[in-house]
Amino acid sequence: MTLRFLAALLFSTSLFAQTPFVAPDFPVPASYQAKDFQLLPLGPDLTKQDYEAYMSSIEHLQKTFGGGRWPTKDITLADARKDTEGEAARFKDRKSFTYAAISPDGSKEYGCVYIRPSRKEGYDATVTIWVTKEQFDKGFEDELLAAARKFLSEKWPFRKVAYIGKEISQADFRALPDKK
Repeated sequence: MTLRFLAALLFSTSLFAQTPFVAPDFPVPASYQAKDFQLLPLGPDLTKQDYEAYMSSIEHLQKTFGGGRWPTKDITLADARKDTEGEAARFKDRKSFTYAAISPDGSKEYGCVYIRPSRKEGYDATVTIWVTKEQFDKGFEDELLAAARKFLSEKWPFRKVAYIGKEISQADFRALPDKK
């Protein structure tokens, strides 16, 4: 195998052809402190809080996401643990970043912030949030959205973020042209 062939093979793979979501030397924030809560990476250590949060708000979250497919009553704590392990792995691999909005004492989750790469032209990243029904009724969704905006503008390198379901509807976002 020649060096030229090997180089062509390496640079033709998606590993080198795609722009990384964040630069390898970008220091991914380990937390964000807001006035009345903190954002912490969602992982196995927060499984119980995450599970209790979304299971307390099944109907509310199904409406929030419009598809009615998540969460469902048949999710087990073991399922939740697999999910939080997956979120932690994607975080570690710098593929996407999910933060739980946690009470100051760490005992209760209020919702989540998902930061993902955008597949659509004009946006570097997408942000989706959810809050429990209890927190929604208290007006916390607006507080979490404001904190997410501040967190991303202060700590992340993105030029343009799509706040799906907040600043741009899911339908309008889906209608945008895909990145090439």
